[in-house]
Amino acid sequence: MFEVGRWKFGVHLPRMSTSISSKLFAAAKELIPGGVNSPVRAFRNVGGEPFFVRRAKGSRIEDVDGKTYIDYIGSWGPNILGHAPTVITNTIHEVAKDGISFGIPNPYEVEMARTITDWVPSVQKVRMCSSGTEATMSAIRLARGFTKRDTIVKFDGCYHGHSDSLLVAAGSGALTHGEPDSAGVPKDFAKHTLVLPYNDFEALESLFAARGEEIAAIIVESYPANAGLVFPKAGYLDRLSSITKQYGALLIFDEVMTGFRLGKAGVQGLENLTPDLSCFGKVIGGGLPVGAFGGRADVMDLLAPIGPVYQAGTLSGNPLAMAAGLAQLKELSKPSGFPRLDQLGAHFEAGLRQLLAEKGVPHRFNRVGSMFCLFFTDREIVNVDDVMKQDLEFFKKFFWGCLDKGIYLAPSPYETGFLSLAHTEADLDETLGVFSEVLGKI
Repeated sequence: MFEVGRWKFGVHLPRMSTSISSKLFAAAKELIPGGVNSPVRAFRNVGGEPFFVRRAKGSRIEDVDGKTYIDYIGSWGPNILGHAPTVITNTIHEVAKDGISFGIPNPYEVEMARTITDWVPSVQKVRMCSSGTEATMSAIRLARGFTKRDTIVKFDGCYHGHSDSLLVAAGSGALTHGEPDSAGVPKDFAKHTLVLPYNDFEALESLFAARGEEIAAIIVESYPANAGLVFPKAGYLDRLSSITKQYGALLIFDEVMTGFRLGKAGVQGLENLTPDLSCFGKVIGGGLPVGAFGGRADVMDLLAPIGPVYQAGTLSGNPLAMAAGLAQLKELSKPSGFPRLDQLGAHFEAGLRQLLAEKGVPHRFNRVGSMFCLFFTDREIVNVDDVMKQDLEFFKKFFWGCLDKGIYLAPSPYETGFLSLAHTEADLDETLGVFSEVLGKI
């Protein structure tokens, strides 16, 4: 038996278990598959054991053993104001006084819908749900219902959640888990999903020339961010838009990571594109579970209760998630919001590029706004194949060296890092100092 705060755990522990995190992980492995509730948390790509978090505030997290880290994950993206920002925690406290969940319409969901449709020109109507996985799954069903076609196209390395139709040659947690194609997905489901290499114009043209009339939709992470951070070649996203129009298919932008982090209209705003459907999550919940999908009114109106495509969820439009998300979006819309995030990103990039050049470390560094990824390779990063060929052993040493010095990066080379408005130049400079020290020892 051991205790962590108010929690008590009874579990047989190996004698070598000394830290509270190690004890918790031992207990978790007896009760939870692999000891984690999401595969990337298991540290399988870096070896060793994960630590457990006690609390977090601003740019920093504190583990159960009392060690503090500067955090560059931010709950995998949604904590764009930092951890436990007062504006969100106060909002949650106030709204919770009136109820936590109703299963009945509430005013916050209408205000959120208005905000999304105002900020994202391609979205004329929007439906709330509870996760990014649910949003992409529902958008695919809607696209199939609208086009009356079964086949969808996705890209190798793009991760859109773990629904059966989309967990085919996926990235992110699936790569970390070592099974790009999950067991338990029937072949009859997977055969309706065609997978292309990202940024390959020729493969795209060939596929649509051969099977374009069968394709209901292309779904794409507009800037793939679940296998590192990969940017489209010039004209590639435009071609996705034009070829879907040419063949009567729909274009679905998965902006679960990029939506409302890279600007009010996400990647589609940066690239001046108009997808037919868009999927959102993370940021619009202020750190609470949330998702949304929206787009053209004629497509969205096929959803139940006015159309034949069924989608539902008891917690969809949850008042706590909607109110927290609205509080976050309001902060981001201020002059100190998105411009400040880009300023921080530029500061970090300039310092890191100078450091890596001085150290002579082979690398590629991709950044857009407050999202970034460092690849230990001299290869051009075009798609997931390039990401997979980076120096993984070097990354492991770098990750553990940084963690030991109080810098928490994603425990996988296939993930994107995130800055928040809670980070300061001092945080970034401290991080660069640690990077320099660690790189000097590898």
